[in-house]
Amino acid sequence: MTLKIDAFAHVLLPEFFGKMLALDKNLVSKMPFIQNPVLTDMTKRRETMPANTKQIISYVNANPEDYLDSAGAAQLVELANEELLVTVKANTDIFAGGVAMVAMNNIPEAVRVIESFSTSHPEILGIQLFTRHLGKSLADESFKPVFAAASKADVPIWLHPVFDARKPDNNIIFSWEYELTQAMLDIVQAGYFQEFPNLNILVHHGGAMVPYFAGRIEHILPEEQASDFKKFYVDTALLGNSKALELCVDYYGVDHVLFGTDAPLGILPAGATEVISHAIEALPLTDNDKEKIFRENANRLFGLGG
Repeated sequence: MTLKIDAFAHVLLPEFFGKMLALDKNLVSKMPFIQNPVLTDMTKRRETMPANTKQIISYVNANPEDYLDSAGAAQLVELANEELLVTVKANTDIFAGGVAMVAMNNIPEAVRVIESFSTSHPEILGIQLFTRHLGKSLADESFKPVFAAASKADVPIWLHPVFDARKPDNNIIFSWEYELTQAMLDIVQAGYFQEFPNLNILVHHGGAMVPYFAGRIEHILPEEQASDFKKFYVDTALLGNSKALELCVDYYGVDHVLFGTDAPLGILPAGATEVISHAIEALPLTDNDKEKIFRENANRLFGLGG
């Protein structure tokens, strides 16, 4: 099997993790999944690394802006991004690149990460945003400069879910999929794909609910907005589920689906790489189309040249 590029894998690097624990001693109880040592210990990462795979790594959803003022959050994000850059450079045989954090309570610094840090370091392939920031929709007007800068600099956005604190029934099974779907709708209805034609957004978890509700999107939304939904890129992090992946590929098109596993999360200790790979292999696609999903789409979208 040729090399696979896992476009959506996670880390919680030790220096940044220590800083976050100092800010919130209950962080582990709030997010038990971060206890997985493969997130933090790169020696353990190597020991459990899937064969014939390089990962693009981004931080889990421990966000400095939720604890610090604008200056403090930007400073901690800078530390996290430097640690990420060092980690990628030291492990180029297993990591294809990294995805930078931004502090959305400091928009000038978030834009600087896009315009300067990301573009100055080829190892940094884009930025990660969450479905909500500071209790507000990702498409809130105050965050718009980040989308404008990402489009102008041709820096892709990774979209990861977080819980909506207003809801009393958040759960890891279904809630994040709803949050992703709602954020996608917010972005589409804000007209960002129309205003920012170079905008590239990779959505976690197979584009969430969108393929399943494609008929509602097509018949309820204006035609332009319905078409904009297909401009998202999505990963394959559905913990297997070949039939759901088939629906995902059918909706988005094979050129917009990237191999992504959420590693090392989902299936202990190192993630669902094998399960998801088998689900892709079971799809009724040509070998060339499977190769696009496993590798070529990531190479093209992120300029990996491999």
